[in-house]
Amino acid sequence: MGTSSMHFSESPEDPFALGRGASAVLDDQGTVVGWSPRAQELLGYPAEEVIGRAWQDLLVDACDLPVARSVVVDALKAGGWFGVLPVRHRDGRRMEMGFRARAISREGGRQEWLLVGAPAAEVIAWQRDRALLDGLYHRSPIGLVIHGPDRRVIRVNRAVEKASGVPASAPVGRHPREFMVDEDAGPAEERVRHVLETGEPLIFTEQSARARHNPGRERIVSVSAFRMEDPSGRVLGVAETIEDVTDRHRAQRRLALLNEASAQIGTSLDVTQTARELAEVAVHGLADYCSVDLLKPVTLGDEPVPGTAGPLLRAALSPPEQRVPFREGDVVPLLPESPQARCLAERRPILEGLLSLRPEWYAMDRRRVEIALGLGVHSLIAVPLIARGLVLGLVSLWRSRNSQPFENDDAAVAQELSSRAAVCIDNARRFTQQQSAALTLQRSLLPSTASDLPAVEVACRYLPASGEPGIGGDWFDVIPLSGARVALVVGDVVGHGIHAAASMGRLRAAARTLASLDLEPDEVVARLDDLVSLLATELEANADGNQSAIEQTLGATCLYAVYDPVSQHCSLARAGHPAPMVSTPDGEVTVLDLPAGPPLGLGGLPFETYDLDLPEGSLLTLYTNGLLEARNGDIDAALEDLRTCLAHATEPLDLTCHAVVEALLPKDHLPTDDIALLIARTRVLRPQNVASWQLPLEATAAARARELTTSKLTEWGLAELVFTTELVASELVTNTYRYAAGPVTLRLIRTHCLICEVSDTSHTSPHLRRALSTDEGGRGLFLVAQLTERWGTRYSHDGKTVWTEQLLPPA
Repeated sequence: MGTSSMHFSESPEDPFALGRGASAVLDDQGTVVGWSPRAQELLGYPAEEVIGRAWQDLLVDACDLPVARSVVVDALKAGGWFGVLPVRHRDGRRMEMGFRARAISREGGRQEWLLVGAPAAEVIAWQRDRALLDGLYHRSPIGLVIHGPDRRVIRVNRAVEKASGVPASAPVGRHPREFMVDEDAGPAEERVRHVLETGEPLIFTEQSARARHNPGRERIVSVSAFRMEDPSGRVLGVAETIEDVTDRHRAQRRLALLNEASAQIGTSLDVTQTARELAEVAVHGLADYCSVDLLKPVTLGDEPVPGTAGPLLRAALSPPEQRVPFREGDVVPLLPESPQARCLAERRPILEGLLSLRPEWYAMDRRRVEIALGLGVHSLIAVPLIARGLVLGLVSLWRSRNSQPFENDDAAVAQELSSRAAVCIDNARRFTQQQSAALTLQRSLLPSTASDLPAVEVACRYLPASGEPGIGGDWFDVIPLSGARVALVVGDVVGHGIHAAASMGRLRAAARTLASLDLEPDEVVARLDDLVSLLATELEANADGNQSAIEQTLGATCLYAVYDPVSQHCSLARAGHPAPMVSTPDGEVTVLDLPAGPPLGLGGLPFETYDLDLPEGSLLTLYTNGLLEARNGDIDAALEDLRTCLAHATEPLDLTCHAVVEALLPKDHLPTDDIALLIARTRVLRPQNVASWQLPLEATAAARARELTTSKLTEWGLAELVFTTELVASELVTNTYRYAAGPVTLRLIRTHCLICEVSDTSHTSPHLRRALSTDEGGRGLFLVAQLTERWGTRYSHDGKTVWTEQLLPPA
C-alpha cells in the first residue's frame, strides 16, 4: 500500500488535543467568559478584547449570522455540536474553523458551552486519517494484521476475518504457528521477525496460507510489511497487508504450464515419446496422476477412422503407479457412461468427482474404482485429443495428494494443453506413417536374403537411419550372372525420406537390368550415370519447386563389382563411392585404389574398370559412407577399426558383420544416416567342374561338340541331361559355323546348375524368332529356349558368348 512507507511522526495529530486546539467558554447568553492563548494565536484577539463580549458580534460576519444561529439552535437541541464554521480574524480575514461544542452544567442550573476549534484544513486531514484507519479495519478488501513487539497478533481487520472464516478475535494474542499450518506458519513468523529486527519493509511477497481449522484449502497471499515506530523511535510492532492473489497465482501457474508444454512436448517425432512428454508436463503442474490413451491406429502411425472409439492403448502413465490396473502398452476398455467414454463421444472435457460417478459404472468396473479410491483420488478430468478434426485419444487427469479438487479453469487449461499436444502427436503419427511407408518401400527393394551362390558366400547388414532424419537411399544387391559369375552392387542416394527411397528403387532396378546384359562394370556405371541425368531432367521439368528431390537424385553414388569363380578375376568400377576393402586369407587388408569417378548424374569424366585376381577365401567388403561417419565423422579411426575387424578373413561372415557394426557404431546410438554393409567371401570352382574345348570352324564341329558333351556329362554322372545338352551344344555350334568366323570355344560348368557356353569372335547378336511351317531353318534358338531354364548372350572385347542354364536332376 502507499502508506506502508509513511512514518507515524508524519501523520497529522488530533487538532482538538490539549495544546493544539483553540478553546473558548461561553455562557448561556453567548458571552465569551474564557479565552485560551491558542485561540489568541489562531484568531489574533487577545483575551481582554474578547471576554465579556457576545461571540457573534465579534467573531462572525453579518453574512454568516444565519448559519451561525442555525448551528446554535442545533447545538442547544442536541447538547453538543461538531462541524466547520466561517469566522473572522482580528485583521478582518475570513477563515474556516472546525469546532467541537459541548454543554457544561454549572451550579445553580447555569449552563455554559466549551468550544474547541482548529483550522478546518487540519480538522479535515485528521478526519481523513481517521476515516482511512477505520476503512482499513472495517471496509478494506485487503487484509491487515498488526503484530506486537513479541510477534503476537494484536489486531486483524474484517478482510482477514472474511477470507479465513475465523472470527477476528481468534488470532489475537497468538503466534502464526498457533492458527496456521506448520509449513505455512514458519515463513510467516520469519518474515515478521526480519522486519522487526531490521526495519526493512517487505513488498508483495507471495506465500501459501492455510489455517489449521481448514488445512485442505490452500490460498496464495501477497504480503507487504513495515515496522511501526512512535515519534521517539520506539518499536511498536509490525503491520502487514495481506492480499489474496490465489486466482492470479493460479492463472500465472497455468500460463507457465502452457509455456512449459510448448517447450517440452513434441521434442521428437515419436508418438509414444510425445505422449510421455504430455503426461510428465501435466503431472508437474496440474494433476497428481496423468494417463494418455491413444486409439490403436494412432500408435501405429495410421489415421483413425472417424467415429470410432476404440480400442485404446495406454501410451503413457505418469508417475508410473504399480497399483493402477492399466499400464503403458495395455489395452484400456471404454466403459459405457464413464467420463472417458462421454469425453470421446461428446468431444469435450469432462470434469467429475470420483465419488459422484454413476453406480452402474462402479458396478461394472469395481476394481478400477476401488484402486483409484485407494490412491486417494477425489476428482478427475478427461480431455479428448483432437487434431485436424480427428479424435486421436484422450488424456485422463487425477488428483489425490492435492486436496484441492479440479475446477472449471483447470479443465480449460487441460483442454488447451491437450490441444497443443494433440497437434504434436498427430505430427508424430504422420511422420511415423511416412517413415513406415518409406521404410517398407526401401526394405521391399532390398534383397531379402543372400542366396547361396557358387561364386561367393555373402553376409550383409542394412541399418536405417534413426527416426529424426528419416530413412535414406542406401542399397545393395547380389546379382547372379551367367557363367557362375556374380555382381555385387552398393549404392547411396543422398538425402532421406520417400524421394530418396524411390530414387534408390529406380537405380537398383536399372542396375539389375544392366547386369542382366552382362556389361562390363565401367559400362554399367556409365549407363547408370545416363539414367540419373535423365531422371534429374524429368524431375526438374515436373518437380513443382521440389528442389530436394532433384538434389537427392544427382547426389547418388554407386560401386559395381563382378567376380568370376572360374578365373578368380574381379572387375570393379565406382562413381563417387567409398572404395571397397579386400582381405586375403593371410590377414592382409587393403583399400582398393580404384578410380573414384564422379557421382552419378554429374557426368564430364569417364568411368574406369579396375581389375584384380582374388585368392580363394578373400573378403570383398562394400559399404556406404554412413558406416564410416557413424563415429562422429572420424573417418581415419573408422577405417582403422574396419581394417581390424576384416583382418580375420576366416571367421564366419555373420560374426564379421556383427563385429564391424559393433566396432563402428556408437553404443546405444542410432545412426543418423543409413548404413549398408556387404561382405562377400570368394569361392573357386574346382577344375573338375569345368570343361573347355576349342573347336575348329568346320562342318564337323557340331558332331564334335555332341561327342565331347556326351563324354563329359557321363563322367559327371549327368546322363539324364545328355540328350538335351547335346542338342543345345549342337545348335549353338552350328549357328557359330554359319554366321561367325574364327575358332569356337565350347565350355561346360557344373555348379548348382549345368551351364553350356559357346564363344566365338563375332559380335553379331543371335535373335529368337518363330519360324513358319514352310521355313527350312530358324528353329534352333527356339528349341534352345524351350529345353533350357535360361539363356542369353554376353559380349567381350574378343567376341561374344551364348550361354544356357539347365537345372540338375535331383540327387
